Amino acid sequence: MSVTTSTGGRHFLQIPGPTNVPDRVLRAMDFPTIDHRGPEFAALGKEVLEAVKAPFGTTQPVIIYPASGTGAWEAALVNTLSPGDRVLCFETGHFATLWQKMATEMGLEVDFVPGDWRHGVPPEAVQEKLAADTGHEIKAVMVVHNETSTGVTSRVGEVRQAIDAAGHPALLLVDTISSLGSIDYRHDEWGVDVTISGSQKGLMLPPGISFNAISDKALEASKTAKLPRSYWNWEPILAANANGFWPYTPATNILFGLKEALKMLDEEGLPNVYARHTRHAEATRAAVRGWGLEVLALDEREYSGSLTAVLLSDEYDADAVRELILREYDMSLGAGLTKLAGKVFRIGHLGHFNDLTLAGTLAGVQMGLVRSGVKIDPTGLQAALDRLQQP
Repeated sequence: MSVTTSTGGRHFLQIPGPTNVPDRVLRAMDFPTIDHRGPEFAALGKEVLEAVKAPFGTTQPVIIYPASGTGAWEAALVNTLSPGDRVLCFETGHFATLWQKMATEMGLEVDFVPGDWRHGVPPEAVQEKLAADTGHEIKAVMVVHNETSTGVTSRVGEVRQAIDAAGHPALLLVDTISSLGSIDYRHDEWGVDVTISGSQKGLMLPPGISFNAISDKALEASKTAKLPRSYWNWEPILAANANGFWPYTPATNILFGLKEALKMLDEEGLPNVYARHTRHAEATRAAVRGWGLEVLALDEREYSGSLTAVLLSDEYDADAVRELILREYDMSLGAGLTKLAGKVFRIGHLGHFNDLTLAGTLAGVQMGLVRSGVKIDPTGLQAALDRLQQP
């Protein structure tokens, strides 16, 4: 293996999360530990619990756990469901598959609809499944909003319309781990019952905290849910949160970072944040198509604003391309996961990100593709720059 030729400058971390943490957020966390039972912390707790509602698009409570997004998955299930309950899931990618696996291991009956990993949740299939469930045995529909492994974004608003059209009372549980703070999301408007998320992507924080935004319907379901819960139990957390506290030690310094990250999103304005991500995604897809390569997502209504998965033909190894780019240009790209291993690489364009970061990223990808012997049209980079030069 040759040595890295690029030793100066900062590493380009262009995976779809954890993302780059802004200096402002790093400085906010570089703060002496405070008493998590004292009045200073109570003020911080109340402030972040209110401010964090905005990216979720909710006025309802948002619970913050010292945990990864996987913990928030579990919290959503154990607070709303009972052993033997039936849930409806869709195979949209690696993380949707893992979430349904968790549901199965927890004693739920999972109706897992197969998919090709190139499309999101089909609303018409949701309506068909629920309309056929005349006994209302299905208690929840589980949807991954933005599938991090594929760069496909499911149409959650249309899924809600499908549930309503079927006249079905199932809860709607949605994973926004790689979309929150990057892609327009509307917990209240779309009638989502539990929204799951994590800190390390669009919120521009290190891994370490995760979230459940909950509806009144979900809170009511939690009163009769019988899956075992202790750490994840909403009730004692909500009671403590009313005074700005947690029933256990919270991730104090990450909460300082969360306060600053939410302030940055507010200063830019969430509509502008979403528009920026859409624009960068369009420029990335322009480059991919300009190179003569294929975007993994097939439905233009489901293109992700957070990341783009690039599909290579069978004659090339996507992992070898990533390894060369890391070695020669000091840039990390996302790997293909499970059934996509070696077939795709993923370009993250979310979080603390601007036009020049994207231009540098795509230049590095183009150089890496050429160095790897992948046959491409080198005008792909210019196609992306042309898009970036548009308002």
